[in-house]
Amino acid sequence: MRELGIATIGFGWMGQAHSRGFRRIPSIFPDRDANPRLVICADTVEQRRHEAVNGFGYEYATADWREVVERDDVDIVIVTSPNMLHVEMVEAAVANAKHVFCEKPVGGTPAQTVRAERAARNAGVISGVGYNYRWAPLVQYTKELIDSGQLGTITNYRGRFLSCYGNDPLGLLSWRFLVDQSGYGVSTDILSHSMDLAMFLIGGISEVVGFGETFIKERPLPQPGTGTHYDRGRPGDPTAAVTNEDWFGAMVRFQNGAVGTFETSRSMTGPESQNALEVYGTNGAVIWNFETMNQLQVYIAGEQKHTGFTNVYGGQRFPFHGNFVPGNANSIGFEDLVTIEDYAFLQAVAHGRAFEPGFDDAVRYVSVQQALLNSWESRRWEPVVSLRQD
Repeated sequence: MRELGIATIGFGWMGQAHSRGFRRIPSIFPDRDANPRLVICADTVEQRRHEAVNGFGYEYATADWREVVERDDVDIVIVTSPNMLHVEMVEAAVANAKHVFCEKPVGGTPAQTVRAERAARNAGVISGVGYNYRWAPLVQYTKELIDSGQLGTITNYRGRFLSCYGNDPLGLLSWRFLVDQSGYGVSTDILSHSMDLAMFLIGGISEVVGFGETFIKERPLPQPGTGTHYDRGRPGDPTAAVTNEDWFGAMVRFQNGAVGTFETSRSMTGPESQNALEVYGTNGAVIWNFETMNQLQVYIAGEQKHTGFTNVYGGQRFPFHGNFVPGNANSIGFEDLVTIEDYAFLQAVAHGRAFEPGFDDAVRYVSVQQALLNSWESRRWEPVVSLRQD
């Protein structure tokens, strides 16, 4: 079986999640057409490099990410660094003819995403983006319900991603809260996930109106050995300003005539990781929430005597679920979704075919984001104009 060399740049949470994902593929997907080989990991933290080799099985580790993209035994580069570093790493990787899977949103600004997409397209390599929630088996089933017409004509969509990670004022001022390292705030970080789900399920967006707000304006500075968005400081610690937004809300019109609303926040108290979608059609509706990702609420008109939703549990009858656990109502989790997308990307590279979502999809999403940023400034509806550059 063909072997594909894997390299990872950045060995934080998502770098480790993808590394576990690729390691698991041979035992979970017997129908694969290639085997992943963990070749090299790059990270600036020595302890992480040690763990990459001794805990995860990478053959090598380095502090210099440029070494990763220049190796002849690397076929795929996984980029999980802070957003504002994405584009330089992507451009270097594709210049060395590497296929690239980058965590969303591929850059910290829409302009950087456009640069990355153009570079990958001109290099003729396969690109992928880490919008892992679309790989949830019940989201895939929702796509089947929509595409088969069982929900009728789609009229309304509601998307929201309300996360807890920034609701504590003592949460450290990590790179995610700084415009010069992360780019924009939740409109880049987690609204992009909601946009991916909406455009995967419903289609393109033609016009938008939206605005954002920063509620926690200062945070404690990180200390040596800390600095993630889950770490906490103490009262009295030195603080500095948050420079991007905590909350964003929007109304949109889809190209097919459906209308939608979006809300995203990292500072609300209550929701933990509420990445949720609601789809309403003329013949039915679906509600899904990542907090209960193995359950789907479905209503199909005329199928039952009572009105309202039926709770559908995940199980092996839905795409990918049976690769992890047999039967029904036996749950899978977040890193299983990462493993699914890693498998799908490995298969795309093995067959030399395009992967979805790729960098072209990322440009579609940041085109919507740019329209929302324009609306925030203009305080009016704005058209979505493709940012892709040929």
